[in-house]
Amino acid sequence: MSEPKHNITPYKRLGFRLKKLRETSHQSLAEVSGAVEIEPENLASIENGEYRPSEDVLLLLISHFDPKEDEAVRIWELAGYDERPTTADESANTKPIIMMVQPDNRVIYSDAVNVVGGPQGFVINFLQTQGKGEALAISRVGMSREQAFKVFEAIGQSLQSKTSEPRLLPSPRDSVDD
Repeated sequence: MSEPKHNITPYKRLGFRLKKLRETSHQSLAEVSGAVEIEPENLASIENGEYRPSEDVLLLLISHFDPKEDEAVRIWELAGYDERPTTADESANTKPIIMMVQPDNRVIYSDAVNVVGGPQGFVINFLQTQGKGEALAISRVGMSREQAFKVFEAIGQSLQSKTSEPRLLPSPRDSVDD
């Protein structure tokens, strides 16, 4: 009598759909994993159908790819979650949550950086190397492409300047045409 076969890729259809969305949007594993803040290896395992992402990660992936509502619902169902995710139209009818966070003015110095970019923007990972050359992310900053150009310009001007005066970037609200 043969042993029952164990499905080693229980979420193969879910992974296939997510991989297809990533490839259709011409993004690498690194770009998408950076955008949703998971390791590229974890995203590869999800795309291979080895395991299902948590509800939070799946919502981030759906939000990142922004598929049509029926595709988003199908992805949610393939993951085996009971309730369907809330769409942007449905969530527009709810009250926004406002959270006040005390700013942290400490300066953390890094000795390495990793930048992951795509059509929507960039995630800059500031790293600090540990004992055996391993790098630990100490800060992560995400921004639009437009803001990235402004940061690049401000850093260039500061490097050329003889003073160490801090340079402030214009607020995104300041750059909106009236």
